[in-house]
Amino acid sequence: MLKNNGKKAAITAASTACVCLLLLLVAVQQQQHHRAQLDAEPSAEQDAGTRALLREEDAPAKSGFSAYFTKLTRGRREVERPARSPASSADPPPAEDIGAGDIFIAVKTTKKFHQSRLNLLLDTWISRNMQQTYIFTDGEDEELKKKIGSHALNTNCSAAHSRQALSCKMAVEYDKFIESGKKWFCHVDDDNYVNVRTLVKLLSQYPHTQDMYLGKPSLDRPIEATERLGDNKMKPVNFWFATGGAGFCVSRGLALKMSPWASGGHFMNTAEKIRLPDDCTIGYIIESVLGVPLTRSNLFHSHLENLQQVSRSEIHKQITLSYGMFENKSNIINLKGAFPVEEDPSRFKSVHCLLYPDTPWCPPQVAF
Repeated sequence: MLKNNGKKAAITAASTACVCLLLLLVAVQQQQHHRAQLDAEPSAEQDAGTRALLREEDAPAKSGFSAYFTKLTRGRREVERPARSPASSADPPPAEDIGAGDIFIAVKTTKKFHQSRLNLLLDTWISRNMQQTYIFTDGEDEELKKKIGSHALNTNCSAAHSRQALSCKMAVEYDKFIESGKKWFCHVDDDNYVNVRTLVKLLSQYPHTQDMYLGKPSLDRPIEATERLGDNKMKPVNFWFATGGAGFCVSRGLALKMSPWASGGHFMNTAEKIRLPDDCTIGYIIESVLGVPLTRSNLFHSHLENLQQVSRSEIHKQITLSYGMFENKSNIINLKGAFPVEEDPSRFKSVHCLLYPDTPWCPPQVAF
């Protein structure tokens, strides 16, 4: 009896196993058939992560369930990642739409340089920017007034190159800018070439109502000074300043905050507190007093740096250029341009023809 029951149980178990094996074979065939359809007729909208996983199933498995989801997630990210637009590498949109007319460009000079320096600027970059350029000098010059009219301003300051005389002129520059109502104050020297198109491009990146102080320091560390507090009390201060020899710009929003230390006769009083020249005093008011940091730009250049390092292909990107002496050698832009060095020792005429080849006195073959 027991032997017969055991035989029946064994037969039943074997039958059940056969049925399970048959069902498993059918399921495997269906899966293979479905996979073949996927490979034969791929759809553009199929999940790339799943397809990538199926292609890799024949490779030896190095991980388990987590590897599956890692591959699946990676594939889906590739499909869902947005295509890169060519515009993504372009310049960011301007923070403010400004033009050259929104800038007050102050050129500091002295009467003895009207012929040797100023006439060169009037023939080149100033000729295209008369309305926004103001010349601050220390003597009357009827010929200069004929060329630029009321934008030639006699400050009645001393012609000496002392810190007091320099600060006197800067005080007048500041007051005239505030009166103008323009959005940006930019100071340059009479040995600077200004590329106003690039200047506009830079300033448009910042709202003029924000506190902005842009330029380039001539030192590799903050300047150290002593602030005189009165009653024989003094305290050390250190701050960065943008050298006036390369030019600098201040937003109107920040310039208005400078008023207690810069307007009227206050600028010269402030300069005396630290016994430093005009550009240092600007940095002192902005960085040390108001706590606004200098925003550096390597697009400003002075004769205190090696101008030979500015390449011809990069000239159109610069804001200011200069000329002079550096390490006892002639320091000019290395440019084989429209004129030989003998006719154009500053290289400003050649730079101008490079940027504005339509200028009437530029040789017709010169083009940027």
